[in-house]
Amino acid sequence: MGLLDRMSSVRGRATARSVPITDIDDYAAAVAAYMSGYGGIQQTINGEPAERPPNDLTGYATQAYASNGPVFALMAVRGLVFSAVRMAYQRLSSAEMDLFGTRALRLLEEPWPGGTTQDLLSRMLLDADLAGNSYWVRQGDELVRLRPDWVDIILEERPFRNGTLGYRRIGYVYTEGGPSVGNPVPLLPDEVAHFAPHPDPLATYRGMSWLTPVIRELGNDKLMERHQQRFFENGATPNMIVKYGPEITPEKFKEIRRIINDGTTGADNAYKTLHLGPGADATVVGANFQQMTFTDTQGRGETRLASAAGVPPVFVGFSEGLKGSSLNEGNFKAARRRFADATMHPLWARAAGALARVMPQEPNAKLWYDGRQVPFLREDERDAAEIQGLKARALRALLDGGWNPETAKAAIINDDWAALTHSGLFSVQLQPPGTSEPDTADDPPADEPDEEGTAP
Repeated sequence: MGLLDRMSSVRGRATARSVPITDIDDYAAAVAAYMSGYGGIQQTINGEPAERPPNDLTGYATQAYASNGPVFALMAVRGLVFSAVRMAYQRLSSAEMDLFGTRALRLLEEPWPGGTTQDLLSRMLLDADLAGNSYWVRQGDELVRLRPDWVDIILEERPFRNGTLGYRRIGYVYTEGGPSVGNPVPLLPDEVAHFAPHPDPLATYRGMSWLTPVIRELGNDKLMERHQQRFFENGATPNMIVKYGPEITPEKFKEIRRIINDGTTGADNAYKTLHLGPGADATVVGANFQQMTFTDTQGRGETRLASAAGVPPVFVGFSEGLKGSSLNEGNFKAARRRFADATMHPLWARAAGALARVMPQEPNAKLWYDGRQVPFLREDERDAAEIQGLKARALRALLDGGWNPETAKAAIINDDWAALTHSGLFSVQLQPPGTSEPDTADDPPADEPDEEGTAP
């Protein structure tokens, strides 16, 4: 039976039990339950394993991206910068960044009717941020997105001597609507552009969302928001304890409590005067609203989220990113460089490698990204110009020193000084050793007549 036949024979899928998720705590418990039960590799093809994606796309999309301000801000910054590049081919024979375009790149310039490269890259990163994976299939002149949690990675054992040496990927299976709905569609590895920037430590080919390590931070942030909400709902004033004397019976206590709550609690009753009867003593629990905001705790939580996302807090406007010397010119430039070099460039490189799967191959070239028009990287252009100036001065010094021009150029471009060969010329004029000016000592002066008596 061929590979496609075996992949097409998918059957007997286990249907996951649906658990209602109403808040971030329910979602954290669901993820923890899933990870604790990960023990072995789930089966989707008889006798062959598959890497099933974690069922976290819906949870992250609803409980993090769509309902958490810091997470949305971080993902928006990542998406805006990530989607600013263009795709091009890079020649492998040149040591320089030799980028060029072909008609084949029109697929990426308009991946679907009305779509752009920026739309494609934004969706790729959004899927990768929420689900850890982004899958795309080429269908004619269009790229089709596969919802990440509806894709299974099909594996088979890799025989080695007398045993098995892990598993290798033999394809993908996509089921529109989920594993328990619709008909599975088998796909070969070369048919799928799989973008997974953060590898899952429990899988071989599957990626992991950067939100997974900080899911508890999301829960803490939700609790602080809920605390502030309760603060406003209960009058937008500090909490109080009202004490009564022993003469107050339980029936009178309930009546007094009802009257006080009706007249003082709720945002509409904020700042009203509290009137107490004889024997009642009111004590303020909270000192002021500043204590209710958890500014320091919330700021540290936001910083941890920014660290997991690879985004400096200063770019998102987080409180800790706006303190002290973070806004100094030197520190801001260092943060920008760190974001570009350690976060964006690796993401762009991985995206280019993934999309190359569904793009035509050019001879002696590879699919790469062109970030020369990205406004965020303009500082890099100035740095590159300064580096080019230093290289030009170094090349001039080598040529003046008598080194062969071609080898000097190769040494500067490739940073390989062993490639230098000398021409053997050492003087400023670069004349061969022993060469001198023509001897004119015996020539008559120009203004004296020669032997014929004729002046020149």
